[in-house]
Amino acid sequence: MKDGLLIFQKNAELGKVKTRLAATLGDQAAFEVYGQLVQYTHSVASPCHAQKILFFSNFPEGDLSEYPANYRFELQSGKGLGEKMRNAFQLLFDEKFDRLVIIGTDCAEITSEHISAAFEKLGTNDVVIGPAEDGGYYLLGMRIFIPGLFEGIPWSTDQVTSLTKEYLTRNEISFTLLPTLSDVDLEEDWERVKDKFKS
Repeated sequence: MKDGLLIFQKNAELGKVKTRLAATLGDQAAFEVYGQLVQYTHSVASPCHAQKILFFSNFPEGDLSEYPANYRFELQSGKGLGEKMRNAFQLLFDEKFDRLVIIGTDCAEITSEHISAAFEKLGTNDVVIGPAEDGGYYLLGMRIFIPGLFEGIPWSTDQVTSLTKEYLTRNEISFTLLPTLSDVDLEEDWERVKDKFKS
């Protein structure tokens, strides 16, 4: 079984990451929070048995040695988030991956167990969704390429998960859900989880 874990990661640039958080915390604090979230994401991804494919948003970072040796690096391609995700899934399904799961770097509640459960659920379902409290999703997995999941979705709105489920139901595609978790987008989100990042 050839499994892949896709990690979609914005390049860490001051003033360009966690912009909604920066509106109240300031650019520097938001930048530092983002760095902690990225580090956390890779720590929970690390135990996963799947091949890790890190998709940077704009450019390959200069020092890739900080990442585990078994990482592969790619660049996101496409105009919007939906097109970028669709292209990433298509690239890897074309390489004969059997099961693919994608995560971002915004969820401080995701665990290694959630990722493992996603792959396990793909043993009996075509799609698995990890819904976020804000109506989006923190994880999406599939065992067959379904380009329709990335079309006609108003990204970064509270309709993403509901419309995704509607599409799957309408097309009689089997899916299941993981527990609902919260992303870190606003200051109150960070206040709720920041204690787990204290050393």
